[in-house]
Amino acid sequence: MEFFIDTGDVESIKKLHHMGLVDGVTTNPSLVKKAKKNHETLIKEISEIVDGPISVETLGTDAKTMLKEAQTYLKWVSPGKKKNIVIKIVMTAEGMIAVRKLSEQGIKTNVTVTFSPLQALIAAKAGATYISPFVGRMDDISHFGMNIIEQIRNIYNNYNFKTKILTASVRNPLHVLESALIGVDAVTVPPKILEKLFYHPLTEIGIKKFLADSKEWNH
Repeated sequence: MEFFIDTGDVESIKKLHHMGLVDGVTTNPSLVKKAKKNHETLIKEISEIVDGPISVETLGTDAKTMLKEAQTYLKWVSPGKKKNIVIKIVMTAEGMIAVRKLSEQGIKTNVTVTFSPLQALIAAKAGATYISPFVGRMDDISHFGMNIIEQIRNIYNNYNFKTKILTASVRNPLHVLESALIGVDAVTVPPKILEKLFYHPLTEIGIKKFLADSKEWNH
């Protein structure tokens, strides 16, 4: 399972990439705004750190605009990094037209703001590289978001779809655990959640015990 980091914070990306935890990065307009950087500058900086998929979201509401934006995003990075740019497109009829055309051109896509197995089925038929179901937002309205992930996994297995499942809107480590148990291809998580995966209270207790014993033995 790949770990993508869901942020526009370059310092966090550097830190976690140094640990060997970052396979890719996902961004969206809200994360770009939070980063307080020019969109193009931010994507260029990320592309120099991470040699993996970088999702860049289109803002247009029609396929023609989305396709134009996609070509612009591909020009933001050096020729050798273009293979890493993944065009993030919202789940709409116009969006699926754009996904189909980009797929035919060999350009990677990530269908976002998805909340149902049928939306995931449509995205796969359109040729999406990734599908991003928002599990946390489903939980927020009293739906078990991980059920959606499991249903998508079953559908994709049934028909051998190549579209990768990318669990999004991850709110806690359990979402990561459940994703791994279901067998998703990737999860995209905020830096704070990714760092929590290191922690277990018994690990902390064990480390303190070993250190204390070591000091006592050495004296």
